[in-house]
Amino acid sequence: MKTIKPIARQVLATTATIVAAIGASVITATPAFAQSYPSKPITWIVPFAAGGPTDALARNIAERVSREVGQSIIIDNSPGAGGTVGATKAARAAADGYTMLVGHMGYMGAAPALYKKLSYDPVKDFAPVFRFPDTPMVLMVRKEHPAKTVGELVDYGRKNPGKLFISNAGMGSTSHLVAALFAASAGMKVSLVPYKGAGPALIDVIGGQVDGMFDQTNTALPQITEAKVRPLAVTSATRVAQLKDVPTLAETVLPGFEAATWYGIYAPKGTPQPVIDKMQQAYLKVMTDKAFTTKLAAQAIQMLPPEQYTAAALGKHTEAEVARWKVVATKANITLD
Repeated sequence: MKTIKPIARQVLATTATIVAAIGASVITATPAFAQSYPSKPITWIVPFAAGGPTDALARNIAERVSREVGQSIIIDNSPGAGGTVGATKAARAAADGYTMLVGHMGYMGAAPALYKKLSYDPVKDFAPVFRFPDTPMVLMVRKEHPAKTVGELVDYGRKNPGKLFISNAGMGSTSHLVAALFAASAGMKVSLVPYKGAGPALIDVIGGQVDGMFDQTNTALPQITEAKVRPLAVTSATRVAQLKDVPTLAETVLPGFEAATWYGIYAPKGTPQPVIDKMQQAYLKVMTDKAFTTKLAAQAIQMLPPEQYTAAALGKHTEAEVARWKVVATKANITLD
């Protein structure tokens, strides 16, 4: 058996000491980092233009979460390609807790089924942080449109292939996906018109440049209340309290049809767990504020059971949605490249 010379033994001992010191510093640094986090403003990337439903809900929640964490949350609007531009930007950001993504059904659920070459993986490249409440969508038409019911709109679409113009927030956006699914389910060939955000898309419905669109209730309600557009149906399983006279698609022409926009905050993969825990705890505290949740509910935003707001729940939901949309995209023949 070989013996270790004194110098070699000393080198090994020194190396062991350094490794132990590094390990100890990592263990002690993580709690220290969590205690000091956040020490500067946090950026939430919203992959759509300002003024749309995703932007509006994100700003509303960011304002409250920022109070809890003691730092400003800056909204970075990075639109393009149905939200995939912003999602890619977030996936490539530093995993330090200071850049996060406001994700939703389109680019975090459906995108893998729609794009042959997607520059990120919603599951593998992100760490879920917390989930927002869901938002139903409402099918609206310009107020001069002859269709007074969904049945009449579908009848028009079937008799006039390609002549029913439905706007959306961009290819791959929720408003695009739901419209495509609606048309396929109803056996219609419609013209889907993409815009750079839901705001511009809605403006052209109001102005009469297009026939209608699916929009989220939190931004559509004011336009409906002011009679600038005519609501025909909602996409939720049950009627929306603020639109009690508007039927669901399921109870009219498409039994079983249901589609609500879901959202969540995601961090780049590798973000320290204590950071995620701290953001989640701040958000969960916000969602116990009755005045705040009542304000959201007044916009027809659907509150979820408390356990569905967590990082773990968002992770499971994201995986399930990626799988679901692979089936839906094939059935509705929706592809983007």
